[in-house]
Amino acid sequence: MSGAARSVRPVAYDEDLAERIRDLLAGESDLSEQKMFGGLAFLLSGNMAVCASREGGILVRIDPAERERLLASTAAFPMVMGGRTMTGFLRVEPEDVRTEDQLATWVGRGAAHARTLPPK
Repeated sequence: MSGAARSVRPVAYDEDLAERIRDLLAGESDLSEQKMFGGLAFLLSGNMAVCASREGGILVRIDPAERERLLASTAAFPMVMGGRTMTGFLRVEPEDVRTEDQLATWVGRGAAHARTLPPK
């Protein structure tokens, strides 16, 4: 192994996935990015919409009233942090955001919900 290969540091999240999310949200005037949950979160007016997760895939902010329907009708599963289930967030595995349509659907859900929240 060469010295250059040994100096490569691990990435905390999938940078290609983050770029795909960035492209989907490019038209949002109130978009910001912040390291959060060990990944890279995309915020609208200070509210997280979606996050490229350090565990792969994404975390998506959702309306808690939609949680059970989305769990039953999609491949998403509950987000658990510190042993606590986060009712306003879902985790989506990398294989379920592989295509642009899959990712756009989830990013759209997260962005739509984040827009309903008061600015921070």
